[in-house]
Amino acid sequence: MYNSIQEVTEDLLNEAYLTQKVLEALSDASLAQPSAAGHRTLGELAWHLVTAHGAILGEAGLKFEAPVEEVVPASAAELAESYKKASEAAVSAIKSQWTDATLQESRNMWGMMEFTVPGLIAMFIRHQAHHRGQLTVLMRLAGLKVPGVYGPSQEEWAAMGAGAGQ
Repeated sequence: MYNSIQEVTEDLLNEAYLTQKVLEALSDASLAQPSAAGHRTLGELAWHLVTAHGAILGEAGLKFEAPVEEVVPASAAELAESYKKASEAAVSAIKSQWTDATLQESRNMWGMMEFTVPGLIAMFIRHQAHHRGQLTVLMRLAGLKVPGVYGPSQEEWAAMGAGAGQ
């Protein structure tokens, strides 16, 4: 999975870049876009991606500054900037607090499950990708242009002159 802290941080930085693209495509008005009754709004879901840094990586023992408050900023730009700061702080903490030997260790998460350190990094990335996918669906419903993540979005395909079925 991961053999070095460099591989971990490169993967985290790549995924953070993709998530940042999605967050920067949000508008202030879109933050209130509902998903379904009793579920998170687009803004609450996006903010969950910001606070997950501390909730997951902080629980794994890393010490860094990341928002934990439940109140979603009213500004999409502030939300995106908070994500950027949390991502950068997490990567910096990994580089300074963990070594390649840390990748041989395990962490008990939330007092209920044991993860290898590479496993919890992979879980964090999957968690981020899962919610990023939810965000793009809600963004489409809110009428926003959805950026491509692992490939071009429909709008990006169209801009390249490709058919809508790509």
